[in-house]
Amino acid sequence: MVSENVADDGSFAEQDHANGTKGTKKTGISNDDWLPITSSREAKWWYSTFHNVTAMVGAGVLGLPSAMASLGWGPGVVVLVLSWVITLYTLWQMVEMHEMVPGKRFDRYHELGQQAFGEKLGLWIVVPQQLIVEVGVDIVYMVTGGKSLKRFHDLVCPNCKSIKRSYFIAIFGSVHLVLSQLPNFNSVAGISLAAAVMSLSYSTIAWAASAHEGQLPNVDYGIPSKSTKDVVFNVFNALGGVAFAYAGHNVVLEIQATIPSKPGKPSKIPMWRGVIFAYIVVALCYFPVALVGYWAFGNTVSDDILDTVGKPKWLIATANMMVVVHVIGSYQIYAMPVFDMMETVLVKKLHFTPGIPLRLVARSTYVALTCFVGISLPFFGSLLGFFGGFAFAPTTYFLPCIMWLAIYKPKRFSLSWMTNWICIILGVLLMTVASIGGLYSIIQSAKTYQFFS
Repeated sequence: MVSENVADDGSFAEQDHANGTKGTKKTGISNDDWLPITSSREAKWWYSTFHNVTAMVGAGVLGLPSAMASLGWGPGVVVLVLSWVITLYTLWQMVEMHEMVPGKRFDRYHELGQQAFGEKLGLWIVVPQQLIVEVGVDIVYMVTGGKSLKRFHDLVCPNCKSIKRSYFIAIFGSVHLVLSQLPNFNSVAGISLAAAVMSLSYSTIAWAASAHEGQLPNVDYGIPSKSTKDVVFNVFNALGGVAFAYAGHNVVLEIQATIPSKPGKPSKIPMWRGVIFAYIVVALCYFPVALVGYWAFGNTVSDDILDTVGKPKWLIATANMMVVVHVIGSYQIYAMPVFDMMETVLVKKLHFTPGIPLRLVARSTYVALTCFVGISLPFFGSLLGFFGGFAFAPTTYFLPCIMWLAIYKPKRFSLSWMTNWICIILGVLLMTVASIGGLYSIIQSAKTYQFFS
């Protein structure tokens, strides 16, 4: 794990952003010049837009109609809108806190946590949650990528021999063995841009195809369930799916770290401009997919809207391939902070020499592990709910608010104080119920799933 400070003995010392951090004794290379997050600070404001779109709009958008089916029209719309507003607010907080100390930049989520909670406690609070989020979402995207590849194959070649989903997940993982060697955020900018365009494109296909098919005869908007227990747990899991869909905060500070900052022109100005455009794109993707998909299919919609929309086949096949391209970019965006943590520990704590061999071994090992877990446990909808509640809710909905209160200490019962406490309470409730619902759904799915099927 990384801290603000790196001492000669390998412990972490305070970053000097004016002069750069100390390099390793073996190479003389500045650590900031080699590590993925800080090796390039030449990003433009629009990089922020497509990085944030790529990080946020992903597998979650395809599950929103299913979440609506579990919640119903009224609660579903309220949850979608409220999540959009709350997460935009907490994202603004993080952008503001990036350079709140003059002359210093909090380039990583855990560095901000250390500023708020103390050097050791900040690490223990933030790093485990951030790793759960980033590793968890990469596993989910392994499953999503493999699932969409299989769907594409089955649509374009319906008479071909059936191939297990596990093989498609492995194919998807092999792509990342190559792409994971790209050194930093700016080096994946082109991939991220393509992913952002694909996300808007397949979201448009999803809701437009739903609208074209029209409302099912005798469509039912009632809550689908066999018992009260099922209703409760389905609602819990749906809330986790929404939390997953609106998450992207875990990489916000790392994205902002790539934007240059000068006196009188801090990085928060271009970063916030990019975030606003990103959230407009998010709204254009999420609300039409959720509302039109639910309107068309009611409670019969699956946890992936593209599975429910079957016509025209060529269009659905195209949309699935767009999903593949998008989650390729999303995987890399979420993996980059993990690579940064891994390489920081290897170089600063374990004194490995920074270079291509170290990067090749470390990153390839990470890709292989996420691929293995994805093949073993491809519970797509359930994973969305569990990770959405257990990990995304804290780091997205209320941890930024807690940091804001700890650092700025707004006056009790002021607007800022009350707003943050409302977000904290809602976020804790969301984390609790969504985690329970997601875990229950995973247990139910596991009863009928065969390992490595």
